Amino acid sequence: MPGRRLIQNIFLKGTSNMEKYIIAHDLGTTANKATLFSTDGRMISSAVRSYDTHYFNDNWAEQNPEDWWEAVCETTASMARLVPPEDVLAISFSVHMMGCLAIDDHGKPLRPHILWSDMRATRQMARLLSQVPEKEFYAITGHRASAAYTLEKIMWVKDNEPEVYARTACFIHPKDYMVYRLTGRVMSDFSDASGTNAFDINTFEWSKKLLDCAGVDIGRLPKLVPSITVAGTLLPEAAAACGLTTQTKVVLGAGDGATASVGAGSVREGITYGCMGTSAWIGSTSKKPLVTDRRLIVNWASAVPGLINPIGTMQAAGASFSWLKNQICTQETAEAAARGVSAYDLINEEIAKSPAGSNGILFLPYLLGERAPRWNSEATGCFVGLKMVNSRCDVLRSVVEGIGYNLRIVLDEFTGSGLDPESIALVGGMAKGAVERQIFADIWNHRILKLNYTEEAGSIGAAVIGGVGIGVFDSFDAVNSFWQVTDTVDPDPANAAVYEKYLPVFNQTYESLLGVYTTMAGMR
Repeated sequence: MPGRRLIQNIFLKGTSNMEKYIIAHDLGTTANKATLFSTDGRMISSAVRSYDTHYFNDNWAEQNPEDWWEAVCETTASMARLVPPEDVLAISFSVHMMGCLAIDDHGKPLRPHILWSDMRATRQMARLLSQVPEKEFYAITGHRASAAYTLEKIMWVKDNEPEVYARTACFIHPKDYMVYRLTGRVMSDFSDASGTNAFDINTFEWSKKLLDCAGVDIGRLPKLVPSITVAGTLLPEAAAACGLTTQTKVVLGAGDGATASVGAGSVREGITYGCMGTSAWIGSTSKKPLVTDRRLIVNWASAVPGLINPIGTMQAAGASFSWLKNQICTQETAEAAARGVSAYDLINEEIAKSPAGSNGILFLPYLLGERAPRWNSEATGCFVGLKMVNSRCDVLRSVVEGIGYNLRIVLDEFTGSGLDPESIALVGGMAKGAVERQIFADIWNHRILKLNYTEEAGSIGAAVIGGVGIGVFDSFDAVNSFWQVTDTVDPDPANAAVYEKYLPVFNQTYESLLGVYTTMAGMR
């Protein structure tokens, strides 16, 4: 299929016969990317193979696990052809989380994988919360209950496909299935487990209470181990399919949130970063879960053993910017195509013409509802404060500022709990623009660091986990050899003062529209 072709990028040429390598897999929602790293932190090459998602029944989403396997084998083999196969020391993984794959006692999938975005299990979520109060649930798991999580999906399988549930030996995640296909061993790590709604974030064990309330047998869940665990070496058939030797080790790896935290350098308490992609989050590392009465933050087990990654994720950050480009900035998009440049560069030229505060315009970036900080699926996006004196530049700038305000609320939750960073490293697509970096620095009133690999945090994190796992890195601090800071942005005091005045108005605007959101949701 054309959508599944292999795309390969060469970053650095001229490898040495003395070098050793790690292949890091970033198994995402739409594609798998394999990246070849040298053990001194150089990114050599990457290859991407996409696969399909089956969307149906309004909000159901499933994938075929065999597609992942084919993508992993093909991209691994592509990397293995660039170096002596015996010099590839390890394979490690960063993979999308919160899904549900049922396998039998021979490791065969019994049905398609239910993806994290699948929301069919709303009744199961309600049943859980009828037995466990929301605050207690959050205190146990570090998360709110949601149909997006694994436990509710397992409950749905048991309720609606009892024959599948009865034959299931283990419910696992995509990463765990890839590791099983490579090594023949079934296990999962603490980070993936913390995205199930069945994991006690305080004890790093499956929660017997929640499993009993869900009616799910603990014996159908995998053994939990640290992310740095070496699951084994490649089986002969896996080695052949991947173009490697049976001496290559497979390190379990972690869920994509945990690997991004490692890749952005958040490997010690208090190191904070912003991941500015289609969705976006502020993340940090702590010694204990960040649990507050407002329950704004979700808590993942870190890939660094014994630590926690508190994260606050908004739904539509880069998605709002992309919407702006596609729906409002058609002029810039057409001009960029003609000139062979990025449309975002031209949009940023316009944004820079508007002052801090966008001459009084506020944008609420809730085009896909909202997770943190609102936790309101009914919320919608809007512009507020438009006047005849406003220019198009003001409208464009307000979109970026709205994203910044929303994440400032998340950041304040961190700083109010004692996680106040000296600086914030930015990764992801929106980290590329100098205008965006300055706006975020001003709104957040923190120094912003731009890293050289803005869209490789997950792959770098997986590589570091792999290196620590096989012992070529002494600690997670090895991540510092994988990237460099290429730009530092300090807040502009005058702009920061403007944003401090607008932030409470941003919150007031959202709160004033709560009734409108509910009314409009009922009209759909």
